[in-house]
Amino acid sequence: MKWIHAIIKPFTLDDVREALAEVGVQGMTVTEVKGFGRQHGHTELYRGAEYVVDFLPKLKIEIAVTDDRAEAAIEAIVGAARTGKIGDGKVFVMDLEQAIRIRTQEVDADAL
Repeated sequence: MKWIHAIIKPFTLDDVREALAEVGVQGMTVTEVKGFGRQHGHTELYRGAEYVVDFLPKLKIEIAVTDDRAEAAIEAIVGAARTGKIGDGKVFVMDLEQAIRIRTQEVDADAL
């Protein structure tokens, strides 16, 4: 099993969700986060005062998938979130040792 974390631009969420549903991903966790990478933030003007916005709003998507669906899920995220501009985000993939559904106590792939 794989644990996939994707950091994306907020406006791409609906496209990413639909793309993941098409490849059979049934659930996800989405968290509003702030951060920066190569973008290094930007400067804004507010009431005549200029200030630097270092941390940009992003969304973090977390999904757990079986090994056989991992590559399709990654391709779905990258395809739906990619605009071709700086700040599109990143995808991190880790091995998931165990998953347990609390209600039924199913484990591993059955729990997903």
